[in-house]
Amino acid sequence: MIRALLCLLLASLTLTAADQPAGRSFLMLGGLTQIIDASGKATWKYPAATRDGYILPNGNLLLTLSKTKAYPGGAVVEVTRDQKVVWEYKGTQSEVNTAILLENGNVMLTEAGDKPRLLEVARDGSIKVEIPLGCQITNHHMQSRMARKLPNGHYLVPQDKTVREYDASGKVVWECKSPESTLDNRSFCCLRNAAGHTLISLTVGSNLIEVDAAGKIVWELRDGDLAGVRVNRTTAVSWLPNGNIVFSNYMARAPQAKVVEITREKKVVWTYTDVSNQGVHELQLLDADGKPLPGILR
Repeated sequence: MIRALLCLLLASLTLTAADQPAGRSFLMLGGLTQIIDASGKATWKYPAATRDGYILPNGNLLLTLSKTKAYPGGAVVEVTRDQKVVWEYKGTQSEVNTAILLENGNVMLTEAGDKPRLLEVARDGSIKVEIPLGCQITNHHMQSRMARKLPNGHYLVPQDKTVREYDASGKVVWECKSPESTLDNRSFCCLRNAAGHTLISLTVGSNLIEVDAAGKIVWELRDGDLAGVRVNRTTAVSWLPNGNIVFSNYMARAPQAKVVEITREKKVVWTYTDVSNQGVHELQLLDADGKPLPGILR
């Protein structure tokens, strides 16, 4: 009788595990640069720390490298899956903090330093667009983070404790200051949806806010809002078509969740952690074939 009950219990546990939702595959950027599959296994690695990155349509990766002896001002490189560098831009100041391949083939990036700026660089290395970024110059590292280009041709840039939108001429046409109620309200990522709302991660303050076009907070996530999951120094943010949000906890270490997916109602859908002592700086969600998921804002 006892043996039969044990068999039923084991069968029940097996069924429960099989019914669990599958994990997500993603490109991890940070102290570790790697592709993680849905089971949580690293299937590709690159031997350098990164700040931002994308898997490109041709399968190569565009990586924003942290500063090293080889790249004292940081860099942007396009690498093949066998880690061959096929294109590079060497930073000319203190850091390069983001890079995106644009539809016209140019690479948009930001440089931090005495002359903080946003650039669009052609593949021949020529600078096609240069926009000075209005921010302090005493702390280069805090000048800007994950800048993105909007469908209207403007640029959305997190800078210190403010998110600014620059038009094509470099004029600031919108800005949103971080709320003073947070512990440390430095903006890190900022995403704009079709409704004109902007999702912002405030890193040391460990929270996310969504603001409308007037800068009013319409949704917020703080530590303590999620059942059983810490919110611990938010950095990367991705906005899914169904409204779910995926974010990274930069200071999380096992067993804390390093990457978390939640619903609008703050229900936890999926989490990822590992045993390394490295934080996740940015990420790109992938499908089962390792290609970028369509329709994702990040």
